[in-house]
Amino acid sequence: MKYFAPFTLLLLCASNISAQTVHRVWEYPIIQGVAAQVENRIITFEEVRREMSSLVPRIEQESRTQEDFDQKMANLYLETIQSLIDRHLIVKEFGEKKYNFPPSVIENEYDRILIEDFNNDRAAFHLHLQSIGKNVREFRSELRERVIVSAMRGNMRKSISEISPERISRYYEDNKIQFFQEESLHLRLIMLKPIGDESPDLMRQQAERILAEVSAGKSFEDAARAYSQDTRRSRGGDWGWVTRKDLNERLAEAAFSLAQGAYSEPLFVGRQVYIMYVEERRPEGIQPLADVREQIEDILAGQLSRREQQAWIERLRQKAFIRYY
Repeated sequence: MKYFAPFTLLLLCASNISAQTVHRVWEYPIIQGVAAQVENRIITFEEVRREMSSLVPRIEQESRTQEDFDQKMANLYLETIQSLIDRHLIVKEFGEKKYNFPPSVIENEYDRILIEDFNNDRAAFHLHLQSIGKNVREFRSELRERVIVSAMRGNMRKSISEISPERISRYYEDNKIQFFQEESLHLRLIMLKPIGDESPDLMRQQAERILAEVSAGKSFEDAARAYSQDTRRSRGGDWGWVTRKDLNERLAEAAFSLAQGAYSEPLFVGRQVYIMYVEERRPEGIQPLADVREQIEDILAGQLSRREQQAWIERLRQKAFIRYY
C-alpha cells in the first residue's frame, strides 16, 4: 500500500488531481513548509506528519483500495491540522483566563507514560523520541498542552443533573433495542491443571475434595483463591458477566444449565478440570429502565458535552486569525 505526503494530500482534497499522478514522498526527507498559521503560531508539515505517523499503519490496514486509502489519509491530514489549531486556541484560552495547575500534574503524567508505555525504560523512551524527531523538552511542552486541552474540555462537560427524567425516559423508549441483552451469568470458576504426569483420576479426587469443602460451608470465592490455577485466582475466580459465546462450548453448556447459586460437578476440558459457580443470572431481553438509567444519563451528558464543546471551539476559532496554506 502506498501513502503520500501531507501537502500532496491537501492538494488531493482541494482538487481533482488523480492519486495515480502523485509521487510517493511520505518517506522522503521531512518537508519544512508551512501547513497553517493560527495567530502567531506556525504549524509546519513536519508537525502534521509527526502527528499523523502513528495512525498511518492502521489506515493502511483498514483501507480496501488505493482510493479508499487516499481519501482516509486526506481526511486525517485535515483533521490533524484542525486538531493542532484547536489545541493552540484552547491553550491560549487557558492562559488568558489565568488558569493553572500544580507542576506535579505534568510530572505524574510523564511518569505514567514512561512506566506504562516504556516499562520505565528511559533508554527506550529516548529512542522513541529520537524516532519521531522530538527531544524531552518538546515532549514535555506537548504533554503540558495535551493535559491543558483535556482539562479544558472536561470543564465543558454538562452536569447530568441537567438531564430531566422525562428526557431519559424518552431516550429509553426510542432506543430500547440498544439495551437488549443476551442471557448472561455472573460466573466464578476454579480451574485445575495437571502437575507433571498427574493422572485424571488424581485431579478428579482433588476437585471433589474442593467441592466437599464448599459443601461444608467454605465460600466458592475462598476456595477459588486457595486452589484455582487460572488468572482470576486472586479475584476469587470471578469472571464477571459472561454470555454463551464467551465460553468454550462444553463450559457454556454446563454453566448455563446451572441455577443461580449452584455450582457444577468437576468438568474435564482437555487435561484441565473446571468447577463453575453461578453467582447471578440475567435473562435474555430488554433491560429495564432502572438498570440502564445511569448509562442513558452518560449518553445524554456526552451528547450535550459534545455540542457545547463544538460551540465553544467555534467561538475560539471565530475570534482567532487562522490561515491554511
